[in-house]
Formats: sequence, structure tokens, C-alpha cells
Amino acid sequence: MKNRQEIDEVITAHGFATLTSIHQGSLTATHLPLLLSHDKTELIGHFAKGNRQWVDLEDQEVLVVFQGPHCYISPSWYENHNTVPTWNYVTVHVKGKVQLMKEDDPRLWQSMVELTEKYEEPSSKYSLHDVEPGYISSLSKGVVGFVVSIDNIQGKAKLSQNHSNERVERVIAALTKIDKSHEQNIGEWMEKTSLPIE
Repeated sequence: MKNRQEIDEVITAHGFATLTSIHQGSLTATHLPLLLSHDKTELIGHFAKGNRQWVDLEDQEVLVVFQGPHCYISPSWYENHNTVPTWNYVTVHVKGKVQLMKEDDPRLWQSMVELTEKYEEPSSKYSLHDVEPGYISSLSKGVVGFVVSIDNIQGKAKLSQNHSNERVERVIAALTKIDKSHEQNIGEWMEKTSLPIE
């Protein structure tokens, strides 16, 4: 993927990421929601303090993986079945260094508010601003905020680009008939990226 806007769309739409680092000499991964900063240069999130991955994370380079839509592609959808199954997917990898936030860093609270607003339904009346400050303060002591600098970013969209337009169209038609979000999303991605613009 060469288009940074499309890469950012994957991060925004599939913000529950996997952050991998070296912790006590061993590879460790945590799955957690992350926000793309407004200037698109950092990822912002927080660990539960009980998750000790954060302890030796300061200034460490980490790998963050955002898994976009993905699904099985059946050869039964092709005009010729003399081939093998495959898997189509969209993913983004970010490498960068971690900086831990201090407890009173305003970005920690702001990121929590933005995460909540992002994932609450538009009709929801819930707001973190309505929660008692004392309760929020006690919860905040149980988390560690952090930012990851986006030093290297790579997106990959494997969407049957190596097949003929006819075959791509057959796959899109099959995917649109499957009532599952990943299949529908892969069909949409294929339609906008794997077919020639008319």
C-alpha cells in the first residue's frame, strides 16, 4: 500500500492492535485499542498497570500490527477450479519508539475520552465527563499511558491483484453474497483497488 491516507483509514477503522516488544528478554504481545494522533505521527494508548510489559518499554522500538479485514478465498468462485485456495487481507505494521506518559499527562485523559467517543454508538448518552472525578482518578492510577512514534509504517493489501479482472470480479460477486463483515469489507477493498478505474 502506497497511499498513506488508505493506511491511516485501516488504523482508524481497525484500532484494536497488537503491540509486540521485548519484555525481560522475551517477545511479549498485548492486544489493545490505539488512537492515531491528530498529526498522524504517533499512536496513543494505555496499558493496565498490572500488565508488566510497560515496565521496560521506555525508548524501546516496538512493532504494532493493525489487522484489517481478511477472509478465505475459495477456488470454487473461479472460472477454472484447477488452482488452490488463498487468503485475502489488509494489514498495517508500525515500528517506532515508546515514550511512557506521566500520571498527570493530560494526553492520557484526553485519549481515554477520544477512545470512548470513538467506540460509543452515536445515539449513546454515555460520556466519561459524567463519571465522578474521584472514580476516574482512582482508575487512572491503574493505567500507564504511552505514545509510539511512527518511525516506519507499511500497509499491505493482498486482494487477488495477481489474477485476471474476470476472476477478481467473480471473487467480489461471491464475497458480496456472504453476510459476514470481513467478507463484505474485502469485497469493497477489492472493488476499489484490484479493478482498473473506468
